[in-house]
Amino acid sequence: MTFREKLQQRAKKNTAPKALKTFSPYDIILSPLLTEKTHKDQEVHKYAFKVHGDANKNDIKQAVEYLYKVHPLKINIVNVPFKGRSQRKLVRTSYKKAVITLSDKENIEIGV
Repeated sequence: MTFREKLQQRAKKNTAPKALKTFSPYDIILSPLLTEKTHKDQEVHKYAFKVHGDANKNDIKQAVEYLYKVHPLKINIVNVPFKGRSQRKLVRTSYKKAVITLSDKENIEIGV
């Protein structure tokens, strides 16, 4: 096996779901995030969800396709950090957020 073949084999994209082997799609997508910013982003077909900490992009894509019957064009994942305690004793824990971009013809109905 030549060096070029080794590089091509290593560069193959992993499209296997990781967390869907142990969790259901209902466990992967925990809840939609409804803020002013995400509400504005829905006009350009971007939707934000709180997702399971072990989920990767492939898991999220399959879960969204199963739950909402749409096909995501793009998925961005952000780990939102722990914000600590304020003086009012509120705790903002860390979580994983997924921003899903759909085509112009598709949308998701999220109740407010």
